[in-house]
Amino acid sequence: MTNEKGSTNAQMTKERSETPSRHSDFVIPSGVVIRHSSLSSGLIATSAQLTELLEKIEPVDRVAIDTEADSLHCYREKLCLLQAARLLGIREFSLAALVERFFGVKLAKGSQKANWARRPLPERMVEYAMNDTHYLLPLADRLESQLREQDRLDWLGQSCERAIEQAAAERVRDVDEAWCIRGSGALRGRAAAVLRALWQWREKEAEAVDRPAFHILQNDELLRAAESFASGSVPDYRYFLPRRRRAFRDAAQSALQLPEDEWPVSRRRFGTRPSAEVVRRSEELRHRRDRAARELELEPTFVAPRATLEAIAADQTRASALLVPWQQQLLGTPRE
Repeated sequence: MTNEKGSTNAQMTKERSETPSRHSDFVIPSGVVIRHSSLSSGLIATSAQLTELLEKIEPVDRVAIDTEADSLHCYREKLCLLQAARLLGIREFSLAALVERFFGVKLAKGSQKANWARRPLPERMVEYAMNDTHYLLPLADRLESQLREQDRLDWLGQSCERAIEQAAAERVRDVDEAWCIRGSGALRGRAAAVLRALWQWREKEAEAVDRPAFHILQNDELLRAAESFASGSVPDYRYFLPRRRRAFRDAAQSALQLPEDEWPVSRRRFGTRPSAEVVRRSEELRHRRDRAARELELEPTFVAPRATLEAIAADQTRASALLVPWQQQLLGTPRE
């Protein structure tokens, strides 16, 4: 990626000055100092308070929002509370690490896995939420400034656009594959049929009580239970109430009675050995990536994961779908 004209970063800067980028208008307005909320209460709990908040944020250019959800506590994740760094080569990029790095402040993180669906929220959780947003705007200022200095603000715009596109894409769950949890590949025949039935039972139980599936029965226990039923044993769990225990056993018994032609068919994935030319291209891409990452002090996998390099080496037309423009430019792959 480098030549007699200078380093990768310098060359890319020169190219940008000569060729306008379609992302060059990505700008983050700023100018807000650190201060706590001026609202009469730090927590918005009523319609009147929400109206007051909306009136206060209407004139401003930028609002800091953090979110807390309840995926550890509910079957379907819900947004329960409203409250950017690897491009600079920063390896510790959690909010707590960034706040300590830029402001010398250690944030208490004891409420990370708390149940944010609780109402009313305990005072310690309210304080945790406020502290998380307290530094977001000035932190964004610092990061934006450094991205501008290193001519990487454009990269942020591209990465954000791709993230939005991916988030908007509809994800369809493959019901024939969903039950294939880690370790299920070792089960065959009747045991696999029992595992599938127990997984389906667990999903129904979790949805009925609005709890994550692992709260009902963890994956390793699910695997062991399937093996036990298939071998003639009847596993039991003391914390199961009578109704749940009956449903658990009924699901297994139904699977045990299935005829063999209704057992799950193992889907073995036979990969084809890449050609010598594909291997050569993959290694060439890896060397380019590693060289660019060293020069820019970025993590190589952040520039492009190995699987992405291999996919592009096998089919170069996939580069634009798998990489954003700044990544493509670093790797020297064709751009549409």
